[in-house]
Amino acid sequence: MSKILVCYKWTLDEQDIKINADDQSLDTSRAKYTISEYDKNAIEEATQLLEANGANVDVLTFGNPKVKQSLKDVLSRGPEQAFYIADELSESADAFVTANILAAAIKKQGPYDLIICGEGSADAYNQQIAPRLGSLLDLPAITYVSKLEMDGSAVRATRKLSDCTEVASVSGPAVISVLPEINKPRIPSLKQVLGAAKKPSTEIKLADLELTEADLAAKTKRVEIKGFVMSRKNQIFKDADPAKNVDQFISSLASENLV
Repeated sequence: MSKILVCYKWTLDEQDIKINADDQSLDTSRAKYTISEYDKNAIEEATQLLEANGANVDVLTFGNPKVKQSLKDVLSRGPEQAFYIADELSESADAFVTANILAAAIKKQGPYDLIICGEGSADAYNQQIAPRLGSLLDLPAITYVSKLEMDGSAVRATRKLSDCTEVASVSGPAVISVLPEINKPRIPSLKQVLGAAKKPSTEIKLADLELTEADLAAKTKRVEIKGFVMSRKNQIFKDADPAKNVDQFISSLASENLV
């Protein structure tokens, strides 16, 4: 029986974030937290593998103290137990620090036959965690996966690249990052939500991971975040002759070097 781990992130729900019109700063005062949308695909894929192959599925997350609120939701989606690291350091952690912490926790709780991540997180979307975990754990990493098959310890993954698809196979443990198109995450039923409360969850203390100060020192620093506001010219072509409207439209695009 395969042992699978899914790494996920508890992020602010982007639908609740507002942009202040005066300076484009973000207003998160009313934003609730949710599982990163990309990670829901990773959780669903692991759950489907569980149902098809009888695998054991754990989940792991690193976040601020509010991350404990995610456990009922994530466990209602199929995984059997959860591990979480709750520490304020997550607010300033970059991909380097996050990967170091997750890798140390995986070494403590593993080994695993397969580690699945979302393509990126809904907030930072740096797409670095899966490759970094592969390097830190000395495991092959397969990214941009749109189809995943598992037979015992053998993994066959279809990768979607910019101009083609690629099929990669690996035997033994591996780290996978999946694309959103790989599946449609299920909506947990009431029975699954109630059952999630009975599933085990374990807190891992950051101090117990035996990481050095250098391991926990971010390589990048976020200075500020501003919302993007699209400025539209709202040009309308109203000539009675449709052909002239098309000509004017094309000329307008050409003047902006868009065609």
